Amino acid sequence: MATTIRDVAHRAGVSIATVSRALRDADSVTPQTRQRVTQAAADLEYVPSQLGRQLAQGRHAANGIVFPDLSGPYYAEVVLGYESVAAELDRSVLILSTHGRRDAADLVAGLAARCDGLVVLAHAVHEDVIERITRRGTPVVLVARTPVPDADSVNAENSASAAMLGDHLVDRGARTVAFVGDPDASSDVAERLTSLRAAVERAGATVSVVPVADFSEDSGVRAAEAALSRRRAEGLPDAFACANDELALGMLQGLRAAGVRVPEDTLVSGWDDVMAARYAGLTTVRQPMRDLGARAAHLLDQLINRTREEHVHEVLATELIVRTSTTTSTTTSTTTSTTTSTTTSEGTP
Repeated sequence: MATTIRDVAHRAGVSIATVSRALRDADSVTPQTRQRVTQAAADLEYVPSQLGRQLAQGRHAANGIVFPDLSGPYYAEVVLGYESVAAELDRSVLILSTHGRRDAADLVAGLAARCDGLVVLAHAVHEDVIERITRRGTPVVLVARTPVPDADSVNAENSASAAMLGDHLVDRGARTVAFVGDPDASSDVAERLTSLRAAVERAGATVSVVPVADFSEDSGVRAAEAALSRRRAEGLPDAFACANDELALGMLQGLRAAGVRVPEDTLVSGWDDVMAARYAGLTTVRQPMRDLGARAAHLLDQLINRTREEHVHEVLATELIVRTSTTTSTTTSTTTSTTTSTTTSEGTP
């Protein structure tokens, strides 16, 4: 029969509560009592229940991660990076997608109450929900969204890399660039559009915005079909800069199905550098997707364990990867942005 905490208490001549406090190194237990309890536990080969410790400490050994939508390779890569670190930290992960959920705010708040900390990606939930959760004392790390008070954040660099992409498209002869994506759907996308437009317009070229219903490959195909339907009246843009690789891959599919040559007739670029982009020869901006998830897991663990007092806002470097969708050269070239990290002294949640 396994040794119980009651057996340890009896051998040490103390209460069960004292054993629990002593094994947690509580300050309320004298050194002499702690020594007596730990010796009794060693003599009896007592192993404290991990679950019991978590309950006693008000801990769940679980983190929550909230996405706007679990479909697509981008979020899958972020989850893989997050999971790899969570496994090292011996923490389980509860995942919630808010896509199409009318009660998303309540679901996220409920998840936060069942976890030691929460990671929120992009615009999965409104800012006021996050602020309400941090006021309750739950540690929060944001990924791919604008920082908010009392939370950590980790983002991929957008502005410099978007400017590099804009310069590249202009250098390849583009005078009209169509940005495919909805800047209102994501602060990341809005940053990319702003910097791309500034770079293109500095060179005397123009940028138009092609709105899409979502960031899927199907939406890319539909955007291509819409552009082709206007081709006789307006002509094709010299370049399509897509907000992510899925849109760009759909755009390539739609254009090539209609006999449009890429890059001879028009240029196409994406963003993320998912695996399919490499096989499709897609020029894109490579995001450190797994690193985003991994850094979020590390930052959240620091907040949970209170190993620092200030909040951290990290920006990870990205790379412009030039492939055959924007150049006839078969050589892949890269240009890297910089990594930055800032801190604020707001104190841990």
